[in-house]
Amino acid sequence: MKRMLALLLCLALACALFVGCSGNKKASGDTIRVGLICIGDENDQGYTYNFIRGKDAATKALKAKGINVEWIVKWNIGESSDCEDANIELAEAGCQLVINNSFGHEDYMLKVAPDYPDVQFVSCTNQQSWNDKLDNTHNAFASIYEARYLAGVVAGMKLQQMIDEGKIKANEAVIGYVGAYSFAEVISGFTSYYLGARSVCPSVTMKVQFTGSWSDAAAEATAADALCDAGCVLISQHADNSTPATTAQKKGAYFTSYNNDMTEVAPDACLVGCRIDWSIYFEEIIEAIAKGETIPQDWCKGLADGAVVLTPYNDALLAPGTKEKVEEAKAKIISGELKVFDTTTFTVGGKELTQAFALDTDGDFVPDSVEAVYDGCYNESTAQSAPYFALAIDGIEWLNSAF
Repeated sequence: MKRMLALLLCLALACALFVGCSGNKKASGDTIRVGLICIGDENDQGYTYNFIRGKDAATKALKAKGINVEWIVKWNIGESSDCEDANIELAEAGCQLVINNSFGHEDYMLKVAPDYPDVQFVSCTNQQSWNDKLDNTHNAFASIYEARYLAGVVAGMKLQQMIDEGKIKANEAVIGYVGAYSFAEVISGFTSYYLGARSVCPSVTMKVQFTGSWSDAAAEATAADALCDAGCVLISQHADNSTPATTAQKKGAYFTSYNNDMTEVAPDACLVGCRIDWSIYFEEIIEAIAKGETIPQDWCKGLADGAVVLTPYNDALLAPGTKEKVEEAKAKIISGELKVFDTTTFTVGGKELTQAFALDTDGDFVPDSVEAVYDGCYNESTAQSAPYFALAIDGIEWLNSAF
């Protein structure tokens, strides 16, 4: 009889364990389950890869604090109903937090969020969730324009060196920029980059070619190729893949990257890159959830908090004095002495900027309802985390328009 009772107890325990492993939706009490929806995969060596770096670094930092994180990652989820399905699947899988990593994911996330009020939903780089009526939706971005300005300084130093050494004439200091869409996020980025370059190379100009896609490796390569053929001697990008880097190297142009250090794929072209360090945000919000605290409705941090950074320098290609010039600019940005969009440093239609289009309380773009121009500069990412600088400044030529 004792053997029979023991056998029955073992069978009952095995059954319980089987049910727990196969049917449990919730992470254990000391583990936070997080879903991450990615527009690409880590093999892009750019945008999605940068999110995975942030995920891994945050997981490690949180573990040191006694917080375990279980991630469920959805790869190659387009800006379509597939994203809606992915949000539902992650909520049903017991995720306490679901992060969407692409601009076009937000509309689909917002369809799902009301049905799961106990799940926190985040849309990165977006602008609808921060002021909606839902308590469980959030936006997050970082002041990447600060790091782009510094990358522009690196580019400008190289261009000025080429001028000083007689390799190009002053009017040949032309940057080509591969942009995804003519959205504020992209415009803000290439404008700050250009202003950084012009701060050390006064004759620089820029040409921008839009691809009409966040991630299209072939289109990005084609755009970079066309820009080089149009006389651009240095290429940069706001697009997801590494093909602009490899194209720049093939065409004999220099390059600065976004989201990742691309020196490995273009060692003879890539000077430096800039990226958002998403681990800063991930660590902050996951720790808050673990402690039962609320997370910010709208989050934005920059150089001062390490949320935006430069990638490692390619020392073999840098112009002399570049690192010192970058550190000088960085210190001034952090202290507030240097304003990236200082209105005395650029013009729009030949005139200094005195007012601008900005956001109203409903998130719509209207003139001056939330005045962005004050204290001598255009104040980016203060009304909301997502960029809203969408002005075409003098010195930058848009070769096409892709909305």
